[in-house]
Amino acid sequence: MSVADEFVILDLGPVFNNDAISYASSPGDGGFNVWGNTFPAEDLPPSLSLVEIAGVPFRFPAKEDGMVNSVVCLGQLIETPPGRYDWIYVLAASERRSEDPVYLHFEGGAVDPEWLRVSDFWPAAAHFGEVEAFRCQKMHYPRHAQLGVRAGMWRQRVPVTRGENLRAIHLPDNRAIHIFAATLARTLGHERIRGGRD
Repeated sequence: MSVADEFVILDLGPVFNNDAISYASSPGDGGFNVWGNTFPAEDLPPSLSLVEIAGVPFRFPAKEDGMVNSVVCLGQLIETPPGRYDWIYVLAASERRSEDPVYLHFEGGAVDPEWLRVSDFWPAAAHFGEVEAFRCQKMHYPRHAQLGVRAGMWRQRVPVTRGENLRAIHLPDNRAIHIFAATLARTLGHERIRGGRD
């Protein structure tokens, strides 16, 4: 079974609205939070590369100066390829420990709230049991790189419990939560379970 059979990598480019990654040569490029901190590009995967975190593939965003590379959650609606899914996986970080509902829109008209919980990007254990995706060796400030302040990103997941085709994800209105990539895990074998009928 191929990755394409199991997962759908979402293109978040149209809803990216923040530059949260910078190079050491230009630490003032962008700003993850209100203090202008950014994740160090040198400690993260190559731009637009396919990365696998605990068995889940993601498309890592562009890191070049001036490029937007993350979604500050402001209630955006992200359309998904219609299909049955079990999980929504995200690469995310929060300016502080945060939890807020996302709303899952289905083709039949139902809208289900599910919790998105993301731990702080500051060095600490995962409060919500996420998988640590990346732990950088430093953090960028507007005018310098601070070694030893090890900014982190998490691989978190949101369940899709309704057995219907998902059509959109309505993100929280919580600017503390930043999403860098997202992947859907397909529900496998539902045609067999339902006798071949949707």
